[in-house]
Amino acid sequence: MIHCIILEDEKPAQEVLLSYINKTPFLDCIGIYENGLDITQDKLLQADILFLDVQLPELNGISYLKTITNPPKVIITTAYSNYAIEAFEESVVDYLLKPFSFERFFKAVNRVRNNLIHQKKEIDKNLFLYSDKTLYNIHIDNILFLKAEVDYVKVITAEKSILVLDSLRNWNEKLQNFRFIQIHRSFIINIDKITKIYGNQVFIGDQVIPIGKTYKELFIKKIK
Repeated sequence: MIHCIILEDEKPAQEVLLSYINKTPFLDCIGIYENGLDITQDKLLQADILFLDVQLPELNGISYLKTITNPPKVIITTAYSNYAIEAFEESVVDYLLKPFSFERFFKAVNRVRNNLIHQKKEIDKNLFLYSDKTLYNIHIDNILFLKAEVDYVKVITAEKSILVLDSLRNWNEKLQNFRFIQIHRSFIINIDKITKIYGNQVFIGDQVIPIGKTYKELFIKKIK
C-alpha cells in the first residue's frame, strides 16, 4: 500500500483528492492538512506521496517543500500554472492543474507506484565494506549498530566489528530505507535488534547505547 498525505486548504479540493485516493486500490490517505506547519516529521516519514497545493496559508507550498529534508514523492495540485518551473526544480513527480480528472490523477500516482517498485527492486541488502586491506560482505540485517570513531565508523555485527573510513552522516543516508535510526550523535542502531529500552539507554544484546536528548522524541515515535 502506498501512503498519501494531502496538504490542501480548500475543502472541495480535499474531497476530490480523497475520493480519487479511495478509488485507487493501491493508495490510502494517512492525513489531510491545511497548513504544512501542522505536519510532523514522523508523519512525513510514513508518507510515500505528498499531494501539495501551492496557495496555502502562512507558508506557500513550494516554500514549504524547500524546508523538508528527504521529502516523499510530491505531486503538485494547483489552479495556477506559473509555479511549474519552480516546482520541477524541486524534483516534484507531477504537476496537476485543477480541475483534473481521475484519469490524469491515476497517471500521476501510477508513475510514483512504478518508481517505488523499481526502487524496491534496486535495494540490495548486501554491503561490501573495505577495512584493513580486506573486503567484507555484510548483510544489512546482521548489523547491530554503528558507532562514530573520529574519521571512522565502526560497523558492529554479532560476529565481528569492522572499522571503515566514513562518516555517520553518510551511513544515515545509506540506511534511510531500512530499519535503522540515529539515537545519538555517535550511534545508529538497528531497531529490530533492540532487546530493551531503559530510561535513556537502549540495550542490544549485552551492549548499552545512550539515547541523546535531541534524538529521543523522534526515536520513541518511530518505535511506537
